[in-house]
Amino acid sequence: MSSTTGSLSLVYSTQEIAHNIEELATKINALYQGKNVAVICVLKGAFMFFADCVKHFTFSPTIDFIRITSYGSSSTRNNDILLTKDIEISIQNKHVLIFEDIVDTGHSAQFLLEYFRNRGALDVKIATLLNKTNRREIDVTIHFSCFTLEDGFLVGYGLDYAEKYRELPCIYSMNEDIKNTR
Repeated sequence: MSSTTGSLSLVYSTQEIAHNIEELATKINALYQGKNVAVICVLKGAFMFFADCVKHFTFSPTIDFIRITSYGSSSTRNNDILLTKDIEISIQNKHVLIFEDIVDTGHSAQFLLEYFRNRGALDVKIATLLNKTNRREIDVTIHFSCFTLEDGFLVGYGLDYAEKYRELPCIYSMNEDIKNTR
């Protein structure tokens, strides 16, 4: 957290992100080499992480996208998780790897794990850009994580606040004063 831009404080640089994604992809490659795998990107937040990670794969997965919502345009979580875009491929008898932008309370991750298990996946694992542990309410296993941190409201590299900041190439912590003016 060495640099500050306005009300955003740098947490992870593009170089740190790229390095950790490459290391993560190496671990994923080792696990899934030679297997029938479907990788699923959770929209919208995981799109940059997902795209950058799959470029390093040495196996050939099927790729699809799902969208769920629990936040809307708020920064506080709703109790209901809504599926707003389903996958279009069959995951029956496939290994499923879900790409999440951030695992926070664990509710969304648990929803996705159960959802894909119930659809006939051989197994389901989660890869997340950010594993945020402080607010965890559900004990959910995170199989692959680029960064683990305790707390902070983060934006950039696909992460948003009220649909803003996704395009930023780094990950920033958002200070309270900017959240109150948007």
